[in-house]
Amino acid sequence: MTQYYGHFAAVYDRLMEDMPYAEWLGFARSAWNKYGMPETIVDLGCGTGSLSIPLSRSGFHVYGIDLSSDMLTVARSKWDETPAQAVRPRAGSIRWLQQDMREWQLQEPVDTVISFCDCLNYLTEEADVEAAFRATFRGLKDGGTFLFDVHPPKQFVRYAEEQPFVLDERDVAYIWTCDFEESKHLIEHHLTIFAKDEGSRFSRFEEMHIQRAYDPEWLRAALQRAGFSKVDSYADFELKPASAQSERLFFVAVK
Repeated sequence: MTQYYGHFAAVYDRLMEDMPYAEWLGFARSAWNKYGMPETIVDLGCGTGSLSIPLSRSGFHVYGIDLSSDMLTVARSKWDETPAQAVRPRAGSIRWLQQDMREWQLQEPVDTVISFCDCLNYLTEEADVEAAFRATFRGLKDGGTFLFDVHPPKQFVRYAEEQPFVLDERDVAYIWTCDFEESKHLIEHHLTIFAKDEGSRFSRFEEMHIQRAYDPEWLRAALQRAGFSKVDSYADFELKPASAQSERLFFVAVK
């Protein structure tokens, strides 16, 4: 698994403006109210920091970990540009780290690890998922929690049926198509992106992202093999059971 975002990082936040970041944060807080409120957090697959930064503003001490140096460059820039008045008096902190989620490590264990926006779906081999689970288990304090979301196999079927997807804005546009291999639950997302430069010119670049969906029971068993003592599952940003219509599955694993 090697994902280098390159040009994509520069327009990522513009393309992701409608993503439900507030709902991810809301789910995390609901889970922490139930399982224990943390002080230290790893945001695994932090991207451009759209979750790490508001968490730090709320007083948490955050480690933003991502494989992409381009994404981390954007994240650092956003954090450096944070207005002083936007930070609470007991603001937390952020440390940005370029690491692989399959083998990440810190000098000290943390209270919780989050990995949202279907980051785990980008691991396309079972061995890689299990490695990420083991690394996360090692990086947590006893009693710590691991919160993550994934797309279930049926969501990839929906993507394949509903494609192509098109965005046409004044400063950015894309055409997004999918190739789905149902037997392996693998999907290839092909994006042709047109982003406006300074002036009136547009740059065109291509992106391909590969994801794999995993059976929820396999994920539960893999978490238990990694050492987690308790694994609960939910759906669609709420502490409620999943259904056949669920678009996102959420897991809370306790060390």
